[in-house]
Amino acid sequence: MSRLLLEFNESVRIAFAQIRANKLRSFLTALGVIIGTIAVTLMGTAINGIDATVSSSFAGFGDDMLYVTKSPWLEMTDWTILRNRRPIKASYARTINQWILDHPESALKMAVPASGRMANVLRGEVRVNQIYMQGTTADFPLISRTDMHDGRFFSAFEEQNAANVVVLGFDVAQALFPGESPLDHYVQIRGVKYRVVGVASRQGSFFGLFSWDAMVAIPLPTFRRYFNSSDDAELRVQVDKARMAQARDELTGLMRLVRQLQPEQRDDFYIGEQSTLRDIVDGTKAQIAIAGLVITGLSLFVGAIGLMNITYVSVKERTREIGTRKALGARRFTILQQFLIEAVSIAVIGGVFGLLGAIGMAKLTGLIFPALPIVFSFGLIAFAIALSVVVGVLSGFAPAFSASRLDPVEALRYE
Repeated sequence: MSRLLLEFNESVRIAFAQIRANKLRSFLTALGVIIGTIAVTLMGTAINGIDATVSSSFAGFGDDMLYVTKSPWLEMTDWTILRNRRPIKASYARTINQWILDHPESALKMAVPASGRMANVLRGEVRVNQIYMQGTTADFPLISRTDMHDGRFFSAFEEQNAANVVVLGFDVAQALFPGESPLDHYVQIRGVKYRVVGVASRQGSFFGLFSWDAMVAIPLPTFRRYFNSSDDAELRVQVDKARMAQARDELTGLMRLVRQLQPEQRDDFYIGEQSTLRDIVDGTKAQIAIAGLVITGLSLFVGAIGLMNITYVSVKERTREIGTRKALGARRFTILQQFLIEAVSIAVIGGVFGLLGAIGMAKLTGLIFPALPIVFSFGLIAFAIALSVVVGVLSGFAPAFSASRLDPVEALRYE
C-alpha cells in the first residue's frame, strides 16, 4: 500500500513539473476543456434558470385552479369556430357556486369571474402605461396566491355598490408612490378616480413577459360601469387538486349544462389548467437540453481529442525517459499512472478555469439582464469537475497505455 502511495505522489509531482515546464502548451491543451466546461456549466445554469422561472411563473396560476375561457390558451383551433363561440358569462360563476353548495362532496370549491383590459394609470403627472386592469369579485383573494403587502382587498360591500376602489400591483404602487404608502390616495384610470385600498405583495412575472405585479384590480360591477357593460368574463375555479380529473369532468358537465349544449354538440368553451402550460414548457426545456448536450458534447469532444494528441506528443518526447525508468525497474502500471495523472491534471485545471469563466460570464449576464435568472448549484459545479476528470481519463488512457507498453531497449534507442 505504501508503495502505491509513493508511486502516486511521485506521478503527481512529475505531472505538475511537466505542466509548469510547458505552461503555454498545457494552457492550449486545456483550452478545449475550458471551452467545453463553460458550455456545460452555462447550459446547466440556463436549465436551472428555466426551472426557477417556471416555478415562480406558475405560482401565479395555482396548481389547484381551472380556467374557463372562450378560446384555448395554446392549442391551434380553426378561427372560424372560435369566432362563432358564445362568450363566457360572469353569471356562470353564481350557478357553479350554487351547485357546489348543493353538493358538498364535489371536487369543485369556488368559482370567481374576472374580466380585464389594458389601461394607463395616473397619479397627477406620473403615469404608468399598459397596465392590466382586472375586474373581479371580493372572493378573488380566497382562490389566488395574492397576499397583501399593504392595506386590504376590496370588500363585498364595495363590490355590490360598485365603489371606485382599486388594489394596486406591487410594481404599479412603487412607480406611482415611490417611498410612501398609497393607501387612501387616489389614482386615475380613463378619467375616473379610484381610492387605493391595498397593495398586493410582489409575485414576479410570467417568463419575464407578463408581470403579475403590473396589474390593478377593481370590483367587477365598477369595471362593467366604466369599461365593459356586458357580462363577458373568464372563470377561475378552485378545485381539490387531489381530484383534478374529477373536478375537470364536473366543471365540463356544469358548463355544458349552463350553456344548454345537446349531447351531440361539441364543447364551445375551453378549460385550462397549470399542467397544460407546464407540459409545453417542459417539452421546450427538453429540446433546449438536447440541443445543449449536442453543442457541449462537440466542445468536449474537440477538447478531448486535443488533450489526447498532446499526451501522445508528450509520450514521444519522453520516450528515452520512459525507457530509462523501465530499465531501472519501473512497472508498466507506474508509467501508465504517470501519464494518466498528467492528462487528468490538465483536464481538471481546464475544468476549474472553465468553471470560473462560466461563473464570471453568468454574473456579467445577470448584471446586463437583471430579469434573467442565474441559478448555480453545488451539483452543477460537482458535475463540471467530474466531467473534466472523465475527459482526462478517456483522453489520456490510450497514450498512457501505449507508453506503459514501450519496450525499454527500443525506447532507449529512440532519437
